[in-house]
Amino acid sequence: MKPVAILRSEEIRDLSEEEMAGKLTELRKELLKERSMIASGGASENPGRIREIRRTVARILTIRGVMRKAGAKK
Repeated sequence: MKPVAILRSEEIRDLSEEEMAGKLTELRKELLKERSMIASGGASENPGRIREIRRTVARILTIRGVMRKAGAKK
């Protein structure tokens, strides 16, 4: 599985709801893979990658929530 690129806020806002869900799924799978590799005693190739993935997941969830809330107010 190829690593998913870390997305910036502007890039996330340009995505559709379906694309956000897809990216979220990919990032969560990658996070699971990284965590399982560490739990099995292996060393992560890039230890900072876990932090980047977690932050990107949070960023997507936050922006998605804001967009949904703004859509509900209209």
